[in-house]
Amino acid sequence: MADVSDAKIAEAYEEVRNDKAETTWLLLDYESDRSDKLVLTQTGTGGLEEIKDVLQDGRASFVYARVKYSNDKESQREKFILIVWIGPSCKVMRKAKISVHTADVKQVLRVLSIEVAAREKDDLNEEPIVKRLRKAGGASYDGV
Repeated sequence: MADVSDAKIAEAYEEVRNDKAETTWLLLDYESDRSDKLVLTQTGTGGLEEIKDVLQDGRASFVYARVKYSNDKESQREKFILIVWIGPSCKVMRKAKISVHTADVKQVLRVLSIEVAAREKDDLNEEPIVKRLRKAGGASYDGV
């Protein structure tokens, strides 16, 4: 079981969810290689490109992000995603625990439209994620 009890995680979650706040994402990392305790490592105001820059190849991390996109010519939407990052050089034992820990993380980072499993930074390219968000969002007047 992952320990997600740090109050800073809940505070950052509320800030990402707040439309009036500039913060658009938060990053959770394990306290150490052998720990199952997750801590808030960083928050940011950029998009998926900024998130790609902070993820490390040797780590498993969780990112909760607000993604803004145009659904059609008339509207803008904001949806929330959970990125489950397993870097290409992440240790085997850490990889093995991620699926169980993801359920624990979702108890705190509750509201999301989609979960994105990312093993490489290219898995976080904006276009395919926005396409999935459009499908998950229901009505689309552009036939997407």
